[in-house]
Amino acid sequence: MKIKPVEIKKILYTTDLSDTSLHAFSYAASLANLYNATITVLHVMSKNINIEPHLAGILDESQWEEIRKRHRSELRDALIGKSRQEFMAEDALDQFTKNVKTDSSQLSFDVDEILVINGDPSEKILEISKKYNFDLIVMGTHGHSLVADILGSTARRVTRRSEVPVLSVRLQE
Repeated sequence: MKIKPVEIKKILYTTDLSDTSLHAFSYAASLANLYNATITVLHVMSKNINIEPHLAGILDESQWEEIRKRHRSELRDALIGKSRQEFMAEDALDQFTKNVKTDSSQLSFDVDEILVINGDPSEKILEISKKYNFDLIVMGTHGHSLVADILGSTARRVTRRSEVPVLSVRLQE
């Protein structure tokens, strides 16, 4: 059997802004560095959830306050049709990736795009993965629980249905 070399040029990194998904970014960045690949960051959110506390957790206080100041005006939201939370999430994730690049000077990676969209996470991840032809999906997984076993976690649903490999990263205890 001949083994075909793996070529990874486009990585889809998904985040729910949890510690586990932020830990998974180290894998996405390392693989991007190793394969000279680009990363697209995807956060899928529900319109009914306030994500501001989660966003504040990925940045230092001064960076978070700067982002909040930039998004006090709702006029831009109305003109473009995006919610204030979507803009704030995009800015916070952009700053987060810049922070990682600065803190990890030995890693070289490029972030192609930061996408913040509404909908069902597993459905949107699969949709974006197919639309942009990614070579790999990197996402955090929260492990097993009774609810996750019954309903199925996002990582599990994506892994089962994805046409490309999925790297599920668990937070080390």
